[in-house]
Amino acid sequence: MTRPEEVWIPLVDEPIGTIVAQIQADHAEIGTLVDTPQRLLAFKTFAYIRVGLLLGELLLENDIEPYNGSDTWVDKLLGNPEFKARVVSEVRAVAQEVADDATAENAPLGPDEAARERFREFARRRLEQS
Repeated sequence: MTRPEEVWIPLVDEPIGTIVAQIQADHAEIGTLVDTPQRLLAFKTFAYIRVGLLLGELLLENDIEPYNGSDTWVDKLLGNPEFKARVVSEVRAVAQEVADDATAENAPLGPDEAARERFREFARRRLEQS
């Protein structure tokens, strides 16, 4: 019996994983936005989901010729330059959002020094009144 990881990866990786990987390879700025393992994992997770949703939406909104043994419905959709541009835009947006969230991660937590000083002053006044 195969382990779940052996089944899971190929199921989610094709063909969407190939599409995302190709877009990432074609657009070097994506690599700079998702430059850590954690960011790359988040990027791939959300890019796969959002590209899959977008492709499904495009399939429902557009008439695609029945499968004739050559191109899949995904290939047919991506053959349309407008649809391809939308997919590329979606992948780039995911990369930017992951990078923006990573920047927010590095922001200091808690109050700044001015807020701490205001609280100390408030606490001193309250203690003096007691």
